[in-house]
Amino acid sequence: MADLSTLAGGAFLIERSADPFTPEDFTEEQRQAMATAERFVTEEVLAVAERYEEKEAGLARELLSKCGELGLLSILTPEKYGGLELDLTSQLVVAEAMGRYESFSVTYGAHSGIGTLPLAFFGTDSQKEKYLPTMATGERMAAYCLSEPQAGSDALAARTKATLTEDGKHFILSGQKMWISNGGWADIYTVFAKVDGEKFTAFLVERGFEGVRPGAEERKMGIHGSSTTALYLDDVKVPADNVLGEIGRGHIIAFNILNLGRLKLGASCVGGAKEVLVQSIAYAKERKAFGKAIAEFGAIQQKLADMAIQTYVSESVAYRIGGLIDQKLAAVSWDDPEASKKVLAGIEEYAIECAIAKVIGSEALDFVADEGVQIHGGYGFHHDYAVERAYRDSRINRIFEGTNEINRLLSVGMLLKRAAHGRLALMPAVMQLIPQLSAGEIETRPLEGPLGVELEMAERAKKVALLSAGLAYQRFGQDLEQEQEVNMAIADILLLTYGAESALLRADKLAKKGKGAQAMAMARVYTHDALAKIAFHASTVLGACADGAKLEQYFAVLGRLTRALPMASVAVRREIAGRLLAAGKYVV
Repeated sequence: MADLSTLAGGAFLIERSADPFTPEDFTEEQRQAMATAERFVTEEVLAVAERYEEKEAGLARELLSKCGELGLLSILTPEKYGGLELDLTSQLVVAEAMGRYESFSVTYGAHSGIGTLPLAFFGTDSQKEKYLPTMATGERMAAYCLSEPQAGSDALAARTKATLTEDGKHFILSGQKMWISNGGWADIYTVFAKVDGEKFTAFLVERGFEGVRPGAEERKMGIHGSSTTALYLDDVKVPADNVLGEIGRGHIIAFNILNLGRLKLGASCVGGAKEVLVQSIAYAKERKAFGKAIAEFGAIQQKLADMAIQTYVSESVAYRIGGLIDQKLAAVSWDDPEASKKVLAGIEEYAIECAIAKVIGSEALDFVADEGVQIHGGYGFHHDYAVERAYRDSRINRIFEGTNEINRLLSVGMLLKRAAHGRLALMPAVMQLIPQLSAGEIETRPLEGPLGVELEMAERAKKVALLSAGLAYQRFGQDLEQEQEVNMAIADILLLTYGAESALLRADKLAKKGKGAQAMAMARVYTHDALAKIAFHASTVLGACADGAKLEQYFAVLGRLTRALPMASVAVRREIAGRLLAAGKYVV
């Protein structure tokens, strides 16, 4: 097994981490950050949620200022610019806490994440000195402007132009940005435009610059309390000193900030899911039907158990990745002139995993919110119940930070790209595996420990992932990128495999300390369910890569790799639900 500090991005398919970071490993500093954020959300945010939903004038800025006073706006910002300079996990625990109320979570994340970090990572000293301190206090609110009416997932197709003036002192920006979170409130915008119509570049644009005009508030399905507008740039004169990073290198900023944003969104969704679970458990215990609380019915217990399982997996994935990145960045000092490059390299190393965390987290929250509404019945469809709002609000997360479809395609594309560039020994593993599988050499012995059976199942899942990716690459070569249905199926195998392993390794750590009965139960159920789903997705891949006798041979191999093992899943789910009902909340 690989040491945690040496496990490369994507290497989870060919190695197993011996000691992944888990929420049980939080430092005292990280626990304090979470407690501070939790208290703030409970006492300051949820207390005014109805007013926030109506976009009460000045309320967002007031709450952000209070965040600033607590240091919650500048967790990753260097100390010399007014920040706390903490680790990434500290930022993730705060993102989780904020996720309990999506509208404010969007406001917070758009400012402290994608609004602030491009400047913190790519800005010059003078740019940082000018803007970061007031962004850290909340005096200045930030927004990030990448999407356009005709350029969403394909951000590099942007039409906003930047033209250098004859004296070389300014750029004239013209165009329109779309779907800008904090768009109606922000004081400083990170705007992406093409210099001379070609060189994709980031600019720091102040709201007060002549020609900057936020559009009207969009009428959205959810996150009603957040500001979402277009941003119109009518020949805006931007100082050349406000170019962020290098001309023509804006994609480096855009994509790296998205990597981090995806991981933070995954953590935020964990907070949202936990909040819905609390509401659903309370309602199930109070609501009577047929003479008893609906919490006593097996169908409701199954829903609660599955909601907790999805939350547990999302949580395990997000913090496992946060720990990997923190390990990578542990030796980086902001006093180092190369600090920004090293930080970004550490984040980019786990770009595949960040995409996985975003998809798993957002789809788990969607599932949890949907089941929460179902448990509430007709009341779940009523505005007076918070679960109604959670259901509407959750939907945007599958679109934010790149749609889940794009993130699925990216996860596979980046995996194969790393392999092609020699950064991941994927193909040697595939070339060694396929002949073994074809010859029937499949080892299926349980590993050690109380979760040995399931850990071995996770290892088989990795073999399915390698087989699927390898056969697809053999069949389509460089054209595999165009086979989106195949890539989507491979991506789902990756998601399920990473989720299962993350859940199991966390539970295994707890078990070795004599704890974690709930974690083990949730990890077991997820893994058994995941292997069946993996078989389905792999059959899609194999059917696109072979036919006739060869396809039959591959299906036989797949059948052995995804062979189900006995588990009393109904009883285990009831145990999980019982612990939830006893605690009145999500527990591990």
